[in-house]
Amino acid sequence: MPAPGRSPRRLLASLAGLAVAATGLSFAPLPAHADPAGTGLVISEVYGAGGNSGALYDADFVELYNPTDAAVALTGMSIQYRSAAGNPGSSPAALTGSVPAGGHYLIQMSAAGSTGQPLSGADAAPAKFSMAAAGGQVILAGTTSAITAQGDLAGAPNVVDMVGASGATSYESAATSSGASSTRSLNRAAGGTDTDVNAADFVLAAPTPVGSGGGTTEPEPEPEPTAASIPEIQGSTSESPLVGDTVTTRGVVTAVPEFLYGFYLQSPTGDGDAATSDGVFVYYPNGSGDVTVEVGQHVEVTGQVAEYAGQTQVRSTEADTTVLAESAPAPIAYAGEWPATDAEKEALEGMLFSADDFEFTVTNTYSTNQYGEVGLALGDRPLIQPTEVADAQDEAAIRAVEDDNAARAITLDDGSSTDYTRTPGLTPAYVSTTAPVRVGAPADFTEDVILTEGGSPSAPTYRFQPVESVDATRDYTATSPVVFADTRTDAPDEALLSADGTPDVKVAAFNVLNYFTTLGAVTPGCQSYDHPSGEENNVRTGCDPRGAWDAEDLRRQQEKIVTAINALDADVVGLMEIENSARLGETPDEATRTLVDALNAAAGSDLWAANPSSDELPPAAEQDVITNAIIYKPAAVERVGEARALDAKEGAFRNAREPIGQVFRPVDGGEEFLYVVNHFKSKGSGVDDGTGQGNANPDRVAQAEALVEWVDGVQAEAGVEAVLLGGDFNAYTMEDPMQVLYGEGYRDVVTAAGTGEFSYSFSGLSGSLDHIVANAAAMEHLTGADIWNINAPESIALEYSRFGYHGTDFHVPGPYRSSDHDPVVVGLDLTDDTEVPELAEPTITAKHAPQRVWAGSTRTKLKVRVTARGERPTGLVEVTLADGTTLVARLKNGKADVRLPRFEAPGDHRVTVTYRGDDTVAAGSLTHTIRVDKKKGKGGHR
Repeated sequence: MPAPGRSPRRLLASLAGLAVAATGLSFAPLPAHADPAGTGLVISEVYGAGGNSGALYDADFVELYNPTDAAVALTGMSIQYRSAAGNPGSSPAALTGSVPAGGHYLIQMSAAGSTGQPLSGADAAPAKFSMAAAGGQVILAGTTSAITAQGDLAGAPNVVDMVGASGATSYESAATSSGASSTRSLNRAAGGTDTDVNAADFVLAAPTPVGSGGGTTEPEPEPEPTAASIPEIQGSTSESPLVGDTVTTRGVVTAVPEFLYGFYLQSPTGDGDAATSDGVFVYYPNGSGDVTVEVGQHVEVTGQVAEYAGQTQVRSTEADTTVLAESAPAPIAYAGEWPATDAEKEALEGMLFSADDFEFTVTNTYSTNQYGEVGLALGDRPLIQPTEVADAQDEAAIRAVEDDNAARAITLDDGSSTDYTRTPGLTPAYVSTTAPVRVGAPADFTEDVILTEGGSPSAPTYRFQPVESVDATRDYTATSPVVFADTRTDAPDEALLSADGTPDVKVAAFNVLNYFTTLGAVTPGCQSYDHPSGEENNVRTGCDPRGAWDAEDLRRQQEKIVTAINALDADVVGLMEIENSARLGETPDEATRTLVDALNAAAGSDLWAANPSSDELPPAAEQDVITNAIIYKPAAVERVGEARALDAKEGAFRNAREPIGQVFRPVDGGEEFLYVVNHFKSKGSGVDDGTGQGNANPDRVAQAEALVEWVDGVQAEAGVEAVLLGGDFNAYTMEDPMQVLYGEGYRDVVTAAGTGEFSYSFSGLSGSLDHIVANAAAMEHLTGADIWNINAPESIALEYSRFGYHGTDFHVPGPYRSSDHDPVVVGLDLTDDTEVPELAEPTITAKHAPQRVWAGSTRTKLKVRVTARGERPTGLVEVTLADGTTLVARLKNGKADVRLPRFEAPGDHRVTVTYRGDDTVAAGSLTHTIRVDKKKGKGGHR
């Protein structure tokens, strides 16, 4: 299997083969399955450059191979060809005759051209396909009907075997690592072994067409290997100049990740050229032996140079790897400046890299669930959605954010080629309920790693590979080269919500990720998302419900949402993506009331009530199957007037959820406010206007305009001044729909509070789709705002919809990953008496990150926060170490981060934190203890 890619992933140890008769001809084959035992027909060679300039043969051909001891009949089968993009070259060509036992069958695919020696000995001559020189997509089908399926066709119905050449959109598990050429065909490796992984099963070699009657020419002898240094193999460009050549090279083993089926080799001295890497990956294709070399050994390797997912590799075998008697100095890990460009990273591909002097932040945990990889960003913040911080119309500003993201991005791999979503019983690395890896968390390296390229062949990324595979069958932290800080909090930040006063009412907005009480399992037509384990968790398509599949799935989903909402401690909560029970033909608000009942049961009292649906909504049949809703605490606020709704069946909201509103006032007296809950059209459908704001941006702009106009009318009718608009606007903070609201006098409360928080993570980029915006009257009552980061930073493996996917049960009935959006909360001081007593005494807190500190290794950051009711402390914070060293930092929004030096000795280290005070807040101090552990052994890898 190729490595260190992301697709394909580790194969199961036992794979079912095709059954063949012991004697005579077999019947038409079953759908293809990985067949390392060699019990079924396979495509053994593909040549698509026939007749082209420089071609060795005058016609394209496909060769079949029968590895069994009985002839296999071809009746009812066909050969089919599609371009790399999946376009059919022509109708399927029916095959006749049979493939002899242990023999070949040669199919001439195109008419003969004028260049190359004649292709003779063909058993079939469709002469109808115009193949691409690189190979395209070739399918051996167990039917004469066209195969229309696309994508990963391993095991697809009626696909006996197929080859997807490099760049193809369909393949078996992964396309071949390189395309064919005029002098090289795609040849099946290892004597016909079929693992259902094109990238692993095919290599480039000189074409050797063989039919049932024997070969057309004598196969060319294997070329003698050429001696080449690792820098010569790597070359100075993104692809090796020796691709397809057989080489012999030497180096020192620097890393042996168990589940990459190979090892990293580095020249101990290099060639002195900064443009050429001194390291390379040696890959053992499936069936070519165990990897027995060890880190530090000096070895000689013979193999074919290839490229896979951007990584240069030498495809070899255990038999072609020799441990040399003479020793060589251990390579030194790169410890220079950060390689910000692709060219700079390429020059270090395959080399040891010292990452512990750089500061990294987690930026992507979505693919951790599938591939055991974590997206990292250089610096103290994740990668940012460009339109979160830059106006979409400002091309220069957008480009600056994109360039910054590109320069800071790197992926942390787990040293495995496993797809954990296709291998039941295994557990991905870097997923944990006790040591969570979260977007925005600091990542501190404790071991050297390998800088390389890999991932999907169609979209490779530069990444760090650990020197040994991270073992997730137990606590991943035991073998991880990185320590991640735990940034979870149990509740929204009261200091942020009370930054400008004490709130007497809190208002929140929360997308609850398709909370449906109508279940897919009992609804006709519903289809679930399938998983190899057989687990069915949520609805995929075929019916109106969109949420949980059965009662157990709903229980898991609901207990997370309930915990999250109760811990929000808000008095009014706007909900998005909740079942529209009326639209499903059930009692209106049934799902909302069910959620309220569950909230009250968990709280132990009738704490919550459901705001009733508005009579102004259009008929249920004209509404969406998901809706907006409002729940509130009657002990804190009371409704004023009836619920309101924008009936937009003919207007801007015809393709989105109708905005709903309600006027509330504090039970104990105070200013009334109008709260309107929104869910604009999603970015996933509609027209892309080319502005980089996703699909349907003009629709969202129109919805923002219609919303403002409608709210003005409701505000006038209700006689209310303060207005909050909350919800999932499906627009990042600086995008056009939000600009419409800003232009009408509304302000984003989180932006105004300056918390630097985001509510959503997509493709490794952070931003906020969820907002609460306030008009000027409401801003006068604002005490603070917070985004409670319980969902977007977390791995999707913790979501109810992924229960049972892995060897570890990650379900915990807490708030984390209760949705894919984070809730937004604001504090309001609505009472007539706004006087806040002055408190001179500060409250000082300190915590260090990462929490696990290794002696002599971990760089620790001390996070200090100073609060004082009614005041915003300013000024300086001092941190004094045991040796008398004093570090000074200035408070910003009551916070200061102080970077501490490494602690060389294990044990408890006490530091004194002193706040000097300012004109309104007194000075204060505390002692903070940092536990420093003895540095774990490096296993000889440094």
